[in-house]
Amino acid sequence: MNYSPEVDEMYCIAQGPNHGPSPIPQEGQWNQVREVRDINGLTHGVGWCAPQQGACKLTLNIKNGIIEEALIETVGCTGMTHSAAMAAEILPGKTILEALNTDLVCDAINTAMRELFLQIAYGRSQSAFSEGGLMIGAGLEDLGKGLRSVTGTMYGTNRKGPRYLEMAEGYVLEVGLDKNDEICGYKFVNLGRMMDMIKDGTEPGEALARATGTYGQFEAAVKTIDPRKE
Repeated sequence: MNYSPEVDEMYCIAQGPNHGPSPIPQEGQWNQVREVRDINGLTHGVGWCAPQQGACKLTLNIKNGIIEEALIETVGCTGMTHSAAMAAEILPGKTILEALNTDLVCDAINTAMRELFLQIAYGRSQSAFSEGGLMIGAGLEDLGKGLRSVTGTMYGTNRKGPRYLEMAEGYVLEVGLDKNDEICGYKFVNLGRMMDMIKDGTEPGEALARATGTYGQFEAAVKTIDPRKE
């Protein structure tokens, strides 16, 4: 290490007490994090690309500084799905510092990784006060039955009003309207449940019927429409 002559000629003064970094909450404990391997926790974060054309929700489960589980969910850009596929192979097994400095293909995923790094390094994880943390596989709980991302897709115009296309319950088949032509409910199909039944040998028609449900006052609707065609 090179020192300037000014520093080299200075008198050495003791720094005094050094208590190390402030403890942060991690998996039910308060830890002083000095190295990457001291970091543990499950956390979520979102990122976006420069043109803000798409976004990524990233979930990481970190044990001893290493990413043991990653869930990558993207929306808004078709190319991001392929980037997410590559990120799913890239992230597990890396330390969070390696992942921060790795090209995760899509800028939205890179930005999400940056945001997660900040959270986890400051002890703002979802499992900060969960004793022992969360098991590997906890990330899948965000997806629910059928292992599909929870997606809300709505569309509306000033002239023709709103269209519900995708709700938490699933793909919207019909929208129910009351006497004032206001939405009072909808019929949906849970695609994850339907595909699981089909894979188990159920006839597609029966699977569709069993995975179909309604929400709100759909049964009392005066009129129903297909939000994608009408």
